[in-house]
Amino acid sequence: MSLIAPPLSLYVHMPWCVKKCPYCDFNSHGVKGEPPPYAEYVDVLLADLDADLRDFGEAAAGRSVHSVFFGGGTPSLFAPELIDRFLDGVRERLPLPEGTEITLETNPGTVEHGRFDGYLAAGVNRLSFGIQSFDDDKLRRLGRIHSAREAEAAVKSAQDAGYANLNLDLMYALPEQSLGGAQADVERAIALQPTHISHYQLTLEPNTAFAANPPPLPDDDHAWAMQEACEQQLADAGYRQYEISAYAQPERRCAHNLNYWRFGDYLGIGAGAHGKLTDTGTGQILRRWKTRHPKAYLGSPGAPGRIGGDNPVAIDELPFEYMLNALRLVDGVPLTDFTERTGLPAERIAPALAAARQRGWLTGDSARIHTTALGQRFLNDVISGFLD
Repeated sequence: MSLIAPPLSLYVHMPWCVKKCPYCDFNSHGVKGEPPPYAEYVDVLLADLDADLRDFGEAAAGRSVHSVFFGGGTPSLFAPELIDRFLDGVRERLPLPEGTEITLETNPGTVEHGRFDGYLAAGVNRLSFGIQSFDDDKLRRLGRIHSAREAEAAVKSAQDAGYANLNLDLMYALPEQSLGGAQADVERAIALQPTHISHYQLTLEPNTAFAANPPPLPDDDHAWAMQEACEQQLADAGYRQYEISAYAQPERRCAHNLNYWRFGDYLGIGAGAHGKLTDTGTGQILRRWKTRHPKAYLGSPGAPGRIGGDNPVAIDELPFEYMLNALRLVDGVPLTDFTERTGLPAERIAPALAAARQRGWLTGDSARIHTTALGQRFLNDVISGFLD
């Protein structure tokens, strides 16, 4: 099985936040007592990167970084100087071309006025704001620590600092939310003129406070009505949907997330970070994740203890792994991409494609894997058809 190396991205997980939100199932840890060892964590991140590059050898060494994404947690708890030091360390280890998309997630409730110019100077050229809603009551019920006014002020402050590429995260189907309330959130987001809006439904994830004590959420029919109305609202304002929950102005799609959805490679460093790497020499695709708890991660700088697990993806799992990502894209992917990214012939998935087309879930285009509107609505069913 021969493979072509896809683009390589870098995901960096910053695990701390001021307060854990009741809906959040990410590897995030509220700050309690003494401040976290932010500077030490940056040193350990670079040691982690060194160890991954050593472990993966030719599969990673010397490959240009297509994009960098700081996720969390709340990465904006880290001072610009620390982000700058980390990115300098990346440049010493891997080619990081000029203009590479570098995204930092930020919470409006943790940003200090005047810090955005520091992140911009460090090389961060895209910010992603966790707004979630512009309704103060909904923000309170979601456990957010910012107000709608603070959210708007933070976005405008970033724009004043020189940021021209901004994403706003919004949720819909919030506790006791009406259709008008969901549309009002989108209207206020559009008024701020971000280049990208992520708009996704609040779901109850296992092992969260909301799962243990569910709030009153809109039913499926009301949630679907919100999704359709807000999609139209975003389209009318010039935001084109290119993924299930992602909308962008022309030429402003998120390069980092597109690489995930196109089954690209990514190194994952930081507590709980996940990565995927293609070894073109052996034809093996490997998934690796890091130990989740920050204390355990900090205690194993560059050592095997930092690794939570390694999973070589079995050949029989590749069709499902590929479709789990690619079918999220509204425009689909060329059929040839499946072979290039998995090393498998298109014939391997021909029966599943035919079955999905017969059900009206995929278009009749034989050269492209492309869901219909019906397929997008029943995407989990479409994807499950590619399980071995």
